[in-house]
Amino acid sequence: ADCAVLIVAAGVGEFEAGISKNGQTREHALLAYTLGVKQLIVAVNKMDSTEPSYSEKRYDEIVKEVSAYIKKIGYSPASVPFVPISGWHGDNMLEPSSNMPWFKGWKLDRKEQHASGVTLLEALDTIMPPTRPTDKPLRLPLQDVYKIGGIGTVPVGRVETGILRPSMVVTFAPVNITTEVNEALPGDNVGFNVKNVSVKDIRRGNVCGDRFTAQVIILNHPGQISAGYSPVIDCHTAHIACKFAELKEKIDRRSGKKLEDNPKSLKSGDAAIVDMIPGKP
Repeated sequence: ADCAVLIVAAGVGEFEAGISKNGQTREHALLAYTLGVKQLIVAVNKMDSTEPSYSEKRYDEIVKEVSAYIKKIGYSPASVPFVPISGWHGDNMLEPSSNMPWFKGWKLDRKEQHASGVTLLEALDTIMPPTRPTDKPLRLPLQDVYKIGGIGTVPVGRVETGILRPSMVVTFAPVNITTEVNEALPGDNVGFNVKNVSVKDIRRGNVCGDRFTAQVIILNHPGQISAGYSPVIDCHTAHIACKFAELKEKIDRRSGKKLEDNPKSLKSGDAAIVDMIPGKP
């Protein structure tokens, strides 16, 4: 994703549950940063459910606590717009709300851009399109494969790197099936007709090889993780058990700096570089 919108519930008890140690507000913010999503917008939702309704004090309390947390995981709060909204009533979604006259607007201050506004729509308009990796080899994880009458086999997925060009001959890994396709650029979600390939030959999840090196962060796991542990991994569109073959190094999860070579185990909160082997290619 190019940007994440973190929805924070302002209702009594809801915010406290989300920002708690294992709450979804914390987890979603950390996942976004860990997955490389550097642009963040925070929408403080359900402002109509605060006590009293549309409470400035409640909003300020939430902004203060969420700002402290996202700064801790790596975001700069100055570059993150905070917008108080009510999705149910539409407050500050498309137009400024008369229910929150105290809200003077959000500001965004980062090296590449300075902006301000009031609504969530205006905040979304500040998203900066990233440089697409068109110079890299083509990689397109398949989301699904269809057989359409009169057309034939139609794989569907998102171009991650490279360019899909007219009449280009591509190979589906790991089954080594080749065919020609039409053009698409990184970030495009496409369906494309391919020749000489049966719908039975390729499937959701095709792309991954038989072994790979990964950076992992242990969010919440009871006990310790050692080599040989085999969790189920969701990688692009694949869903498969993968074994931790080797714990190569423990790293700082914010800076990526190496902390320890060949650690014996990992625990909740640790980040590491590991070798993984899928249960199937």
